Amino acid sequence: MRRRSSSSITANPILIGAATVLVVVVAVFLAYNANNGLPFVPTYQLNVNAPSGANLVPGNDVRIGGARVGTVAKIVPKRGKDGTYYAQLQLKLQTSLEKLPRDSTFQVRPKSVLGLKYLAIQKGTSKRGWDSGATVPVTQATPVPVQIDDVFNMFDDKTRAAQQIDLNEFGNALAGRGSDINRAIEELNPLLTNLVPVMQNLSSDRTRLGQLLQALERTTRILAPVAQTQADMFVNLDKTFTALSDVRPQIQQSIVNGPPALDAAIQGFPAQREFIANSADLFHELRPGVRALRTAAPDLADAFTVGERSLRRSVALNDRLIPTFQALDDFAKDPATELGIKDLQTTSDILRPTIAYLKPAQTVCNYMTLWFRNIASLLSDGDANGTWQRFIIVASPQGPNNEGGPASKPADGPSTDNHLHTNPYPNTASPGQPTECEAGNENYLTGRTVLGNVPGTQAAKTEKTTRSLTG
Repeated sequence: MRRRSSSSITANPILIGAATVLVVVVAVFLAYNANNGLPFVPTYQLNVNAPSGANLVPGNDVRIGGARVGTVAKIVPKRGKDGTYYAQLQLKLQTSLEKLPRDSTFQVRPKSVLGLKYLAIQKGTSKRGWDSGATVPVTQATPVPVQIDDVFNMFDDKTRAAQQIDLNEFGNALAGRGSDINRAIEELNPLLTNLVPVMQNLSSDRTRLGQLLQALERTTRILAPVAQTQADMFVNLDKTFTALSDVRPQIQQSIVNGPPALDAAIQGFPAQREFIANSADLFHELRPGVRALRTAAPDLADAFTVGERSLRRSVALNDRLIPTFQALDDFAKDPATELGIKDLQTTSDILRPTIAYLKPAQTVCNYMTLWFRNIASLLSDGDANGTWQRFIIVASPQGPNNEGGPASKPADGPSTDNHLHTNPYPNTASPGQPTECEAGNENYLTGRTVLGNVPGTQAAKTEKTTRSLTG
């Protein structure tokens, strides 16, 4: 009887070698892709826009509260609508985080001082969440924390050299001053004790220190554009103070004498206040006159030039006026003078209404000047027939009560010429009268008898007779 032959997988070295190679390949594949997530495992994918990738690399962890919840699969640079660039982080997260609240924030944090980074998620509390594949805006990735490499980058070559100089100078400054430092530390106790109420006062809401700092910040921001101008000002101040060093004793003397001068000013200025106020009022009232001097300045200059010669001759005139002023002094001391002045005052009071009534006849209507001019021209002006002072026969109109003979009443027709026109008291803009210069301006009303003022208001002016001083 023949024995049956049997075979086993473990007895075949080729199959054992192939299985071993397959296991190794699978293990290597899984180890290589472990940072990007295991294959065939579902993930919650989310895109996060960050201001900067901050040295993140694909495969870095994504953590919540220190626990790893996913990885950074890819980092893609993007350009915004305003031209700035940002980094888009493509995340693969655990499916348990799906619908991550929309108010969650993202920050790139250092994992160690060697530069390894991870993305930290601060989970929010919003009821609305991000769907898988959604893109989180860059506003959810702020503020950007200070990175350790940014801290190290502050210590460049110039900074390190300056720190060496500072340490050397500080060492030289503190050398041999141990006792002084000990006394300074001893004095810190009362200083800090007294500092407590000061700090309490500064931290009080009533002090409004925050508003002060904000105002200082705004002031500094406003002054920033003129920083170079201010720097130039300090350079120029240095030159000025260098020049003032030569007169330092005089400046010191002025500072020493300053307090007595200020004391004298404190005592004297209140007494001068009324004088200064009166002076201000005087100069205010002088403004119209000073303004008028602009046009009168040439004439005043000529007057001063001519007046110089007159002043020289006035000395002799003053000597000749001495008897005149003595006579005036005797006249003023005479008792009868006072009586005469009182009588003149009484006369003035009596004539004041009359003068007020007659004044507009000249100031408004110019009647007096016209009368004197016309009287003077009667014998000087004329035409080919002679001067204006002539007498001719004027025929009177025909009719009853005409001006050719005695009349029982004013002429009143029947012809258009036989009408009396007389106005013995024309209006001259006097008190109680209309503002008109009626004499010489009234209209002749043909066929009407007019006694007294002409109906209507006439013009309030007459012919001008004044001339300028220059002709």
